[in-house]
Amino acid sequence: MSRISRCSLPPHPPELPQIDGLMSRLTFASPSSSVQGRAADATVTAVLGPTNTGKTHLAIERMIAHGSGTIGLPLRLLAREVYQKVCDRVGAANVALITGEEKIRPPKARYFICTVEAMPRHPGTAFVAIDEVQLAGDLERGHVFTDRILTARGFQETLLLGASTMTGVLKQLIPGLGTQTRPRLSNLVYAGSKKITRLPRRSAIVAFSAEEVYAIAELIRRQRGGAAVVLGALSPRTRNAQVELYQNGEVDYLVATDAIGMGLNLDVDHVAFAQDWKYDGFQYRQLTAAEYGQIAGRAGRHVRDGTFGVTGQVDPLPEELVEALEGHSFAPVKVLQWRSGEHDFTSLDSLKHSLERPPQVEALTKALPSVDQRALEFLSRVPDVAERARGARRVELLWETCKLPDYRRIAPAQHAEIIASIYADVADNGHVSEDYMAAQVRRADRTEGDLDTLSQRIAEIRTWTYISHRPDWLADPTHWQEKTRDIEDRLSDALHDRLTKRFVDRRTSVLMKRLRENAFMEAEIANDGTVTVEGHAVGELQAFRFSADTKAEGADGRAVRTAAQKALAGEFEKRAERFANSPNGDLALGSDGLVRWLGAPVAMLTGGEDPLKPRVVLLADEQLTGPMRDMVANRVERYVTYQVSTVLKPLADLKQAEGLDGVARGLAYRLVEEYGILQRRDVAEEVRALDQGARAALRRFGVRFGAYHIFVPTLIKPAPAGLLTLLWAIRNDGRERAGFGDVTHLLATGRTSAVADTDFDPIFYKLAGYRLLGRRAVRVDILERLADLIRPALSWKPGSGKRPEGGFNGSQFLVTPAMMSILGATADDMDEILKGLGYRPQPMQADAVEGELPRLDEEAIAREAAEKAAARAEAERRAAEAAATAEAPQVPDVAATEGTEAAAEPAATTPSAEATAGTGEIEAAETETGETEAGEAQSSDDGAATDAVLAGDEAVGASEEEGDMAEAADAPAAAVSESDEAESAPLEAASEATADEPATATDRAPATSEAPVAAPDTAEEASAEAADGDETATPSKTDAASEASADEDAGEPVAAASSADGAADTPAETAEPRIIQVWRPHRGDRNAGQNRQGRRNRRPGQGQAPQGQGQGQGQGQGHDQGQGRAQPDRPAGEPGGERQQRFSRGPNRQDRPDRPEGEERQQRHGKSGPKGKNRPGKEFGDRPERGNRGPQRDEAAGGNNRRDKAPQRIDPDSPFAKLAALKEKLGR
Repeated sequence: MSRISRCSLPPHPPELPQIDGLMSRLTFASPSSSVQGRAADATVTAVLGPTNTGKTHLAIERMIAHGSGTIGLPLRLLAREVYQKVCDRVGAANVALITGEEKIRPPKARYFICTVEAMPRHPGTAFVAIDEVQLAGDLERGHVFTDRILTARGFQETLLLGASTMTGVLKQLIPGLGTQTRPRLSNLVYAGSKKITRLPRRSAIVAFSAEEVYAIAELIRRQRGGAAVVLGALSPRTRNAQVELYQNGEVDYLVATDAIGMGLNLDVDHVAFAQDWKYDGFQYRQLTAAEYGQIAGRAGRHVRDGTFGVTGQVDPLPEELVEALEGHSFAPVKVLQWRSGEHDFTSLDSLKHSLERPPQVEALTKALPSVDQRALEFLSRVPDVAERARGARRVELLWETCKLPDYRRIAPAQHAEIIASIYADVADNGHVSEDYMAAQVRRADRTEGDLDTLSQRIAEIRTWTYISHRPDWLADPTHWQEKTRDIEDRLSDALHDRLTKRFVDRRTSVLMKRLRENAFMEAEIANDGTVTVEGHAVGELQAFRFSADTKAEGADGRAVRTAAQKALAGEFEKRAERFANSPNGDLALGSDGLVRWLGAPVAMLTGGEDPLKPRVVLLADEQLTGPMRDMVANRVERYVTYQVSTVLKPLADLKQAEGLDGVARGLAYRLVEEYGILQRRDVAEEVRALDQGARAALRRFGVRFGAYHIFVPTLIKPAPAGLLTLLWAIRNDGRERAGFGDVTHLLATGRTSAVADTDFDPIFYKLAGYRLLGRRAVRVDILERLADLIRPALSWKPGSGKRPEGGFNGSQFLVTPAMMSILGATADDMDEILKGLGYRPQPMQADAVEGELPRLDEEAIAREAAEKAAARAEAERRAAEAAATAEAPQVPDVAATEGTEAAAEPAATTPSAEATAGTGEIEAAETETGETEAGEAQSSDDGAATDAVLAGDEAVGASEEEGDMAEAADAPAAAVSESDEAESAPLEAASEATADEPATATDRAPATSEAPVAAPDTAEEASAEAADGDETATPSKTDAASEASADEDAGEPVAAASSADGAADTPAETAEPRIIQVWRPHRGDRNAGQNRQGRRNRRPGQGQAPQGQGQGQGQGQGHDQGQGRAQPDRPAGEPGGERQQRFSRGPNRQDRPDRPEGEERQQRHGKSGPKGKNRPGKEFGDRPERGNRGPQRDEAAGGNNRRDKAPQRIDPDSPFAKLAALKEKLGR
């Protein structure tokens, strides 16, 4: 901010020479006689002409030519300007400045620069000049100018400076007046009307209210960079600082009131009138032609032409007015404002009467009451003031006090109160109270606030500055002069700062100035990307895109962008080279699809034809062109390809599908298309068609075959899931869909399941590895672990060994804490999840279930002990036989040999023999286990959720076959033969069963709901199943009798369910029983298909067996030719030759003699009837023992007599089950 230079002040400057004190005491009859008397004392010359004719410069030159001089100027600001010029010419010690609020009086001052109001009536100097004498016609200030024109004389020379319109009236008032007319040095041309934003540079816009001035300045700041503001209410210090902004080129526009028309020498090329009405202190009126000319004459300096025009809402000027302005021809001033300068102080009434004295000359008119006269009129009616104003001295003091200017433009009564307070102190105490003065000054000594507040405080402090320069009013005037001046300076600086901040954009002004000069501009780029040009922040450079300051608009924005482009011309090429050589660690791909370099976006991804190959769109300005742009684009594409190929390596490898053929290649394509997760039921046919080699090949690519899903475990991690979600979203415009990014965050928190948000798009759950089951979303790998917990519970049969956790009766299971723990679910959540997987609940009494479980555990322990004892006895018997054989003759007896083999036959059917017979299955399972571990080694860090190898298939209808396996465990004498026939049905067959459609005896639709897999019969087979959960069995040899027996079993649980219902009804009459949900596979799945025999006999890849095929095999085929029932625990897709080795009688029994089919059946069931008549748990839904169906199977094996149709099993949840229970209850 500029500072106004100040001449040095002496500590106690002397008073100006005056005649008869402050005012002359001359008395004359009329003004004309006084003029005539004074005219004889000196030569008076009027120098008249338009603006820009050098009148003020002439007066300064003439004054300096004399030994002393006084010049009166219309404005304090203009007085300051002339004072500075004279100081530069003759030295500050010789020049005094006298204004109402400021007095600089060196002791040896010879030249006095004054405002007209502060100018003495009789200066007493050799030279006197009065500038802008045309203001004598002003209604408010005119009487002061008229008084000085008539009374102020230099004893050597007097100059009257003003417009040529004053020629006639001055000659009339001053006889013998010499006149000089000075022509304008440049031309003034009318430019018409223009918008404010289209005005040329170096223009001054004129308005006549502070509000309008501020509004125009604000508009110019937004559109053109800023403007300086000049108002009459500003202090000289503030106005000088604002003018300096314009003069030194920081801004190109000046918005001002008519104050600029009063002698301010500005470098203005064009003057535009934004208003043509003004308030003159009494009324709003239109500007006169002379006022237009006075203001428009500021355009053009010296010999440079100027223009004027209108802007804003002002209509174009009339032609005659334009001609007058361009020709400087205006109507002459005929009347001047006048008030008597000869005052009578004998009393208040005498004073008021003298002020009301009319003029005696026609060219003069009595002025309207001014501020001082109105204050005197008001105070004269105040009793206290009237009481004090007695005597000439007191009346004169009151009049001097009433001359206090009303800088604040407040109400006359309020202004009069201040005058009354000051007058009372001075009249009573000789000076103003120090406390009162300090309190008033303290109120103005604050620099906070807006423009209006600061302007008001400056006006207030000017009042006390005026008082401080009356030495006879204060006890310590010097102190208060310094104090008030300091406060005014600080307020002026604060106001200038506020004006500059509000109306000037220094950045734009500096940049535009440098651009016009075409100078080199220095640019700096900070670490955070902030771009600074010539010390001004212009925006941010993020990677290859420059963002201009958001506050830059209009000309500011254009200047900022132009300066930035010029300064950053070579920066883009440097950055492109650095980016091309940057490592991958400097780049990052965000979830918003933006590729960032050191945090700054350089490109964005869009969808392409290939989901794993998104397209790249550079985010760079046009300044990055040619080879540099290609270099950046290639680097981004390499990085994106690297990210996809590493984070999604399993999918990328599956897409190439090297080493995969046929169905395996198609399944790999489906996995890539579905982003790594397939529901098994959707690809059931393809999975059946896979042989063991194809499965192993897929496992090497990281594919896992689960009970419910075919998926890639390594993709169920936050990083791969987030990238998959992003790739899907950019290809399908999904970034705006609800749930984008939220589900991936859920996965990152480690949640195995959570309540699904119904507002989220379900696809986001799948992409993150979750499956929606009811209201919960569960990770698919956790669902496979759940299958691992359910499988042993369903495979266990009462009496076959230790009951696993959750096991109940072989066909049903209980929810365990382990199941709830891995899912992080409550009991209600487990209900929804299990139902979603295809299981059905059966409510049972808690007391009955809790009482049965300990009994089953005790029987298992007892059976295990019995088996161990039998094994020891058998070992001792064999040892004895071996010893006897060693002692026998070397020639064997044929009959004895046959007897031995016959005796050894039952032994071969013990559990140990059964394990031996299944050696082929175990080895095959171990082989697959090794392949699984090798293929899934890279997913070993998934944690507990993916450590276990997921096993099993969707075998909803496997519970019926599990009953057969339980009987095989209860018949040690026929274990080998029975286990071959008792293996579970294929999981794929179960997945085809319809869960929601009731089964019928003759026509059933394929099912599609999911259910747990059937468990293997032996520990070795269970291990093999865990290694490869997708393994399913192919049909084995069996007879038609076994199929008929299985069909009969389907209807038997109805009676058990009815019995349970009946038992539950009895206690319900007395107390509410506790209920436990016991879960089972869906019964509709078990009976699905038109013919179970045909469904079992399907081989992988064959699909549904024809209806006739199942019947023929069941009725007319024997063990060697019939396909028998399916073996769910056998690896699916196993070659037929391997099956022959595992299950057929020939390869496994080459050391035995063949025997007739009837004999084999006798040995399987025994002559004494079936085993296990006392098997427990039948009332809980267990099947009848296999031995009870032995004769029927023998009949069916012959193919001649098929048993009657077996009763169908009824779903306990259906109305038929309740009817059956009621019927049984009534029958009792």
